[in-house]
Amino acid sequence: MKAVITVTGKDTVGIIAKVSTICAEKGANILEITQSVLSEYFAMIMLADINDLKVPFSDFVDELAQIGKNAGLDIHAMHEDIFNTMHHI
Repeated sequence: MKAVITVTGKDTVGIIAKVSTICAEKGANILEITQSVLSEYFAMIMLADINDLKVPFSDFVDELAQIGKNAGLDIHAMHEDIFNTMHHI
């Protein structure tokens, strides 16, 4: 199983470190990552393997969202099945 994690907000030092630390602590393995800085804005998409999560997926989603809120970022994690269904034509 995989999750798509998106991060947007004002660029600051340590955004990737914050998100990747939570992933590592919770057992999510980052498979792919792409990020861009547009002027002062940061955008990132990560694909993570969540087969070995140490917490329920909903708790993982909530923790990422809270880390984002505390840092002034929007962080969303979505299970790949939902992502694929939403983007299926």
